[in-house]
Amino acid sequence: MAYSGGINKQLEYFSRRPACLLLIAVLSAVPAKVFAYRPFVSTDADVVEAGEIEIEFGYFNWERANRENSYVTPQLVFNYGLSNTLELIGEFELEHVSGESSQLVDPGLFLKKVFKPGVLQGSPGVSFAVEAGLLLPSAIDEEDQTGFEAFGILSGTAANFTWHLNLGGGVDRANHDAFALWGVILEHPVTSNLKLVAEFNGESLRNEAAENSGLLGMVWESSAIPGLTLDLGIRHGSSRAAPDWGATMGLSYSF
Repeated sequence: MAYSGGINKQLEYFSRRPACLLLIAVLSAVPAKVFAYRPFVSTDADVVEAGEIEIEFGYFNWERANRENSYVTPQLVFNYGLSNTLELIGEFELEHVSGESSQLVDPGLFLKKVFKPGVLQGSPGVSFAVEAGLLLPSAIDEEDQTGFEAFGILSGTAANFTWHLNLGGGVDRANHDAFALWGVILEHPVTSNLKLVAEFNGESLRNEAAENSGLLGMVWESSAIPGLTLDLGIRHGSSRAAPDWGATMGLSYSF
């Protein structure tokens, strides 16, 4: 399937689903404070404030592996502030593979706790948080069990860069095999509205090859439409087990 053909299919997909269009319209109309941690796989050592809801909406995600294209639309992450140092996170994706029906993949329910306030909370020093939770059963046949994931997060600044380091692991949904994961995010402001970003991350499952990849992208906050932040990223696999290429676009709001 050609890449342009995939975009046309995504446009047809949304045109047949008024609920998706309504969600986009509502998000575009509501001014909000933004905590965008799209387009990354990794995250930062911060949480939304108590009583706030953050929605991360990935409206286009493409991967190409072994000459086959797959699409994840939509990709949704909901964050709710239980306190100023603790948030509840729920996420899921709908995957579309050429010639196959859509299916729910990678659902999860997590808690993130800030244990040491730092630069991300307006205090000196490095911020430290832990995120842990359940990998819920997926629609994929071999991933119909419940797994577990936990990792520590450090966030800090150096020169004109903000960095975030993730390190952890867990057991998967398929056979409860152990896995390790890691990630590093770098952010560099170009203007008051635009940041250039990069991510290097990977996951290694026991007895299987590691899936390592890197992302280059941008995060742009509109000055004309308060609260609207858009992101764009291009990903390239750096190991044989990882998808060859990927692309993602999305937005984030908090209210």
